This record gives sequence, structure tokens and C-alpha cells, in this order.
Amino acid sequence: MQAQVQQAIGQIGKLIIGKQQEIRLALTCMLAGGHLLIEDLPGMGKTTLSHALAQVFGLNFSRIQFTSDLLPADMLGVNIFDNQKQAFHFHPGPIFSQIVLADEINRASPKTQSALLEAMEERQVSLDGQTHMLPSPFFVIGTQNPLHQAGTYPLPESQLDRFLMRIQLGYPNWQAEKAMLQQPQSQRGQALPTIINDELRLKLQQQVLEVHASDAILDYILRLVTFSRESERFANALSPRASKALLLAARAWAVTDHRDYLIPEDIQAVLPAVAEHRLRSSQADSQTNSGLSLQLLECVDPLAA
Repeated sequence: MQAQVQQAIGQIGKLIIGKQQEIRLALTCMLAGGHLLIEDLPGMGKTTLSHALAQVFGLNFSRIQFTSDLLPADMLGVNIFDNQKQAFHFHPGPIFSQIVLADEINRASPKTQSALLEAMEERQVSLDGQTHMLPSPFFVIGTQNPLHQAGTYPLPESQLDRFLMRIQLGYPNWQAEKAMLQQPQSQRGQALPTIINDELRLKLQQQVLEVHASDAILDYILRLVTFSRESERFANALSPRASKALLLAARAWAVTDHRDYLIPEDIQAVLPAVAEHRLRSSQADSQTNSGLSLQLLECVDPLAA
């Protein structure tokens, strides 16, 4: 099964050149069953990565362009009265897909942003007193522009916490961008084959849950979150939800590395993506993606007794 994981990373790497680490983190998030937030400048490949993930997993995909005038009903759906049946009929919105790309999520109003919360947490939508279950699996991939961009609204902390991981793609290096420019136009945007089907995905997700975490690894996680709570340098401490997210993401990372046990390097590999958006406050938006989390890693010894 791990061969298919590497194949999936390689296929996506044909479209997002030179970003193997970021692609692996995104795949890790999917195997952990969590939602992914991609934050970067326009034109960095956020939407391309989202499409590629849907293709290699063989999942149906919808894209919601978040704008300042987007209403919750535009995303969730509406009840429309049927004259013939004399009853209301629910017309589902684009959120009823297995992978939903919430594109430029921080350009929508806070009211529309908050409409995602129940769907992301409960995997269901409530409308006019009725509950509608979302498809399974259900992944939200949110993309957002940096807050210095015009027309953006900061995501509330409660919604940031719903994303298991946050990544940034960043500019490609010289060789990667040159390879992208040399790529034939016919290869750009081409469909990728399904590599991890539903059966394989379920097996991999079960493997994630079975990855062994020793007492030493659990103590390392606890030292990290405790330091964030006791140190004054962090505006927002890591919650118990964050510690569980860190363990789950590390287990998924270990599976992509062909292991059924955790080592400290697994925790260190996923910590920036899991913790950075939880540690920052509205005053810390200028921090780089790994600024605060790297401080945390530097201050906590993985081998301490």
C-alpha cells in the first residue's frame, strides 16, 4: 500500500513541481481524515493541488469561490417549494461533495465563514430544522490569501482550529520553476489517475489508527503543548484538541514513511503544519508559517526524561 502512497505523491509532483514535502503533508492530512488549509499568495498552485488530491483519491470534487457577497445558502443549499407535491424540497448546495475546495475562504464575510463550522465538525448541515448528512468521506480544503491582501477577513480562531493542518507552498526554486516553464502546455492541467481508491484509503486510514505511540513519544507531545501554555512568548497555547491533532497527524506521517510506530522526527515533521495556525493570534499574523512552531521545537528537548 505504501507504494501507492509514493506513487500518488509522484503523480501530484508532476503538477506541483519541487514541493514534495508540502504534497506529502497534504496527503498526510487526507489520510488522517482532517481538513486542510492552504495559505499563500495567488498563483502558487493552491487550487491545482486541491484538484490533484481529489483525482488521485478518486473523489468527487466541488469548488466554492468565496466572495464578500457569498451567502450561506449559496454554499449549503435551499428548500424550494414544489407546487405539484405541495411540499418543500431540499436542493443541496456545492458543499455536498466528498472534497470541497473553499477557495479564498477569507474573502467571505464572517457569517458565511461560520456556516462551514458545523459541516466541518459534524459532517452534516442543518437547515430549517432538518439535518442533512454530508457524503463520506468529507474533506474541506480551504485556501486563503495572506491577510495583507486587500479584501480579506481573518478567520476566527474557532474555525482555524477545525483545520487539522495548514501549509504554505511558497515560491518554487529556480530549477523547479524552470522545469515548470519547460513543461508542454498539453501536460498542464491534465487529469491524474485514481491511485488510492476507497478500499485502499480505508485500509491506510486504519493503519494510521494502529501506529504505535510509546510513552516517550506521548510525553514529548505533552512537553510541547505544556511549554506553549506556560511560556509567555505564545499568544495562544495549544489546546487538548491540538495535542490530539498532533498525534493523529504524526501517525499518518509515519504511515507515509512505511512505519507502524512513531519517532520524534514524525512529531517534528508535522508540528509546523498542525500547530502554527493554532499558536498565532490576530497580532501574530506577520509570523512565518513555521516561526512560532520552530521556536517551540527549539525549546523542548525530545529526549528529556
